[in-house]
Amino acid sequence: MTKKQQFLSEHNRLSPRDLRSTLAVLSRFRTEKASLFKDEDWSIDKLRRPFILWLTSLPLEERELSDAEPESKRGWHDYGRPSPRQIT
Repeated sequence: MTKKQQFLSEHNRLSPRDLRSTLAVLSRFRTEKASLFKDEDWSIDKLRRPFILWLTSLPLEERELSDAEPESKRGWHDYGRPSPRQIT
């Protein structure tokens, strides 16, 4: 697992659903906030707060997870809400 994937996994583990992210969004953050990166370090302590502030500044449609994106790239699995048929 790369440092970027570790950051994503930890961020998504700590975050509510509306703040979870993807590798594609992290790549965009890395590009737009290059001054925060001195090397390839993805320190959760250093970058999580700036990432959340940046993420919440995006329009909702730009930060929503794509349903077409495979779970392996999301860094988390959405089991969803069970349908009434599944409950009975």
